[in-house]
Amino acid sequence: MLTLDCPEKPGIVHAVSKVLLDHGCNIVELTQFDDRRIGHFFMRVRVAATTGEGLDEQALRADLTPVADQFGMRWELNRHGARRRVLVMVSKFGHCLNDLLFRSRTGELPVEIVAVVSNHLDHQRLVEWHGIPFFHLPVTPETKPEAEARLLELVERFEIDLVVLARYMQVLSDSLATRMAGRVINIHHSFLPSFKGAKPYHQAYERGVKTVGATAHYVNAELDEGPIIAQQVVAVDHTYGPEELVAAGRDTECKALSDAVKWHCEGRVILHGHRTVVLR
Repeated sequence: MLTLDCPEKPGIVHAVSKVLLDHGCNIVELTQFDDRRIGHFFMRVRVAATTGEGLDEQALRADLTPVADQFGMRWELNRHGARRRVLVMVSKFGHCLNDLLFRSRTGELPVEIVAVVSNHLDHQRLVEWHGIPFFHLPVTPETKPEAEARLLELVERFEIDLVVLARYMQVLSDSLATRMAGRVINIHHSFLPSFKGAKPYHQAYERGVKTVGATAHYVNAELDEGPIIAQQVVAVDHTYGPEELVAAGRDTECKALSDAVKWHCEGRVILHGHRTVVLR
């Protein structure tokens, strides 16, 4: 599976396809987007070997490199279907954690959840029932640097590809967000920045909102304003009390987060500045 982006220029698809053909690759899926407003090209291509010998990945990389240099590409070559190693962070709300554990266990997500970190103990038994190591890292203003250093140790120890904040109610420091850029996904409700703080769904009820939803995004130094990957929205009306709004919101949070994790791990998401291109 090859994912790439570069400045717009004629001949990109031809050059890449020729290398793939020379290596006996059959293209089974190709998605591309030419953003003419900014003059930039994005492409994701999945291939299969036409012979029983499989692909020589090292040789393919060697022949793709000069093409990438010619067009100024950023590119990644990964084996399709490979399960990414994921670390999940959670606080007291467990719906997103439960959803990710289930989807991982059933194979719906191409991930292996290899560790769960929490600043509370509420979900320890659930995580350990799944046979996954659980790490309790309490966070206070005084211990935050120590907790983040410990988190980075776990990321290195478990060879983590992606960190998922599944309703983790602590703000990552700017330095950690910068260091892990493009490797941390967060979820938040759709009311930001309108209803901040405690009980946003109760605030929404008092204002008579007509939709609830959720946004999954990459984490950066700007709180809840990282590049958006996936969103979900559901219509509600005056019959929804605060509890029904919370339930509807939880469903959208689970779906938006699982979509974002799936698309990221399938190599469908390309970061470009403050935006993402999702090649589905």
